[in-house]
Amino acid sequence: MPVYLWEGKNRKGEIQKGSLDVVNEEALRGHLQRIRITPTKIKKKPKDLFENVEFLQPKVKEKDIIVFSRQFSTMIDAGLPIIQCLDILYTQQENITFKKLIKTLKESVEGGNTLAESLKKFPKQFDSLFVNMVAAGEAGGILDVILRRLSAYLEKSAKLKSQVKGAMTYPAITLAIAVLVVIVILVFVIPVFQDMFSSFGKELPLPTQIVVKMSDLVKSKIHYLIVAAVIFFLAYKKFYSTPKGNEMMDALFLKLPIVGILIRKVAVSKFTRTMGTMLASGVSILDALDIVAKTAGNKTIEKAIYRVRSGISEGRTMADPLSESGVFPSMVCSMIAVGESTGAIDSMLEKIADFYEDEVDAAVENLTSAIEPLMMVFLGGLIGGLVIAMYLPVFQMAGAVSGH
Repeated sequence: MPVYLWEGKNRKGEIQKGSLDVVNEEALRGHLQRIRITPTKIKKKPKDLFENVEFLQPKVKEKDIIVFSRQFSTMIDAGLPIIQCLDILYTQQENITFKKLIKTLKESVEGGNTLAESLKKFPKQFDSLFVNMVAAGEAGGILDVILRRLSAYLEKSAKLKSQVKGAMTYPAITLAIAVLVVIVILVFVIPVFQDMFSSFGKELPLPTQIVVKMSDLVKSKIHYLIVAAVIFFLAYKKFYSTPKGNEMMDALFLKLPIVGILIRKVAVSKFTRTMGTMLASGVSILDALDIVAKTAGNKTIEKAIYRVRSGISEGRTMADPLSESGVFPSMVCSMIAVGESTGAIDSMLEKIADFYEDEVDAAVENLTSAIEPLMMVFLGGLIGGLVIAMYLPVFQMAGAVSGH
C-alpha cells in the first residue's frame, strides 16, 4: 500500500502534518475528513530503499513514548475510543519505526486484545511498569489518568538520567582526551627530543630516562597495549555479566567516595518515584515491588527490595525491611513508616522522590565542582610532568655551558 504525506489544518486552524498508508488519495482525504482536518498538501512518499533493513531504521526514543502517552491521555480524556486514538496517533507519528509499532497496536486492539496485552508485545519500548500501569488503568476505568501519570513519571525519569549522564560525561571526555594527548606526545614528540639528546654525550636525568623508555614501549608495543585494553574491557564485561561479578561490582560502586553517594540518591529517588506512581495507579504493592526490583539497576538495591517484598508477603510493613537492608537512609524509612501508618504511602513516596530529586541535583553539582579542579590538576600534572622531563637535559646542558 502506498504511503501519502499530508499537511492540513484542524478545527482550531493549527497546522498538522502526518503520513498514512492508504489505497489512494481519495481514501486519505476521507480519513482526514473523519478526524476533522482540512488538507492543504498531499503527496505520495517516495519509496525508502532501506525500509526493510532493521538496524538502519530510527529507534523509538524515550521522548517518543512520553509524547505518545501525553497525547493518548488527552484524547482518552476527550472521550475518544482507544482505536480512534491509536489511528490519530498513527497518522501524526513521524518516526517510521514507532509508526509501524502503533499500527500493530491498533490491529491488536481491533483483534480483541486489551491495550495492556498489545503493549506487552513490545517489551523494549514499553517495560513491565508501563504495561502493568496501563492494565490497572483499563481495569479501573482511569486510563487517561494513568497515561498522564506515566508521561509525568517518564519525564522525571528522563531528567534524572540526563543529570547523571551529564555528570559522568565531562570526566570521561577529559580522561579520553588526556590519554590521546599523552599517546601523541609519547609516539610523535618524544622521539624528536630523543634524537636531539643522543648528541649530548651525557647521561640523561632519571625523569627523562623514564619518559624515553615509556615512549619506546608505547611505540614498539602499542598494538599489544591496545589488544590488552580490549581484553581487559571484554573480561570486565564478562565478569560483570555473571551474577557474582554483578553483585560485587554494584556493591563496590555504592561504596565509592563521591560517585557512590550519587548512585544511592538516584536509586532512592527512582525507587520512591516508581513505587509512588504505581501504588497511586492501583497496582498491588507486591507487583509494584517486583517491577521496581527488576528495574533498580543495581544488584545490591535489587536484593534489598526483594527482601522488602518477602517481608511484606509475611505480614511485615515496608519500612522495617528497608531499614534492615542498610541501603536506604533512615529518614526515608521513617517517612515511609509514617506514610504506612496514615494510609498515605503513595503520596509520602512522591514527597520523598521530590526531595531526593533535589538532592540528586545538588549531588551532581557537587560532583562536577569536585571533579573539575581534580581533572585540571591531573591533566596539568601529567602533561606538565612530561614537558618538564623532556626539558631537564636542556636545562642541564645550559647550566653546564654557563658554568664553563
